Amino acid sequence: MRHRTGPESGPLARWVNVERLPQGRGAVTVEASPAECATLAADFKIPAIRDLVGRFEISGSTNRMTVTGTVEAVVTQVCTVSLEPFEGPVREPVEVVFTDTDQLAGTDAEDVEIPDPLIGGRIDFGALTAEFLALGLDPYPRKPGIAFEPVVIGEDAGPFDALRQLRDGEG
Repeated sequence: MRHRTGPESGPLARWVNVERLPQGRGAVTVEASPAECATLAADFKIPAIRDLVGRFEISGSTNRMTVTGTVEAVVTQVCTVSLEPFEGPVREPVEVVFTDTDQLAGTDAEDVEIPDPLIGGRIDFGALTAEFLALGLDPYPRKPGIAFEPVVIGEDAGPFDALRQLRDGEG
């Protein structure tokens, strides 16, 4: 998800020309439409996303910009224990460094953690919003109040007690 290459980069594209920002500083807010939220929910394989907003502050020079902020949304996920859908908030902090791709020429990008590239002096804040929302999703969501209860046979049953009972003719 980290390599955004074209003028359109997904269901939530919001390209900003950062070279035009005054003194290398600025603020960007991305608010996803209901249709964009529905498309992202389908991409993330969850029932729903609503109220998706990314708020970003930009600082630095056009050669190296730092973007900080937060991505917030209300998401509907399916509980991994009860299999019931439930709604909950996601709030993910953002801190990303972007650099002019010309500065990367001649470097061994495989060995070094390099900043994200500025593409033609532009950043897709929509893709950034979607990326950090995805990072904020719980991969094993649980509905509040639901706990996983392991099945226990007998008082101090071990993993092979049920098989032992079958072998001994008790079951």
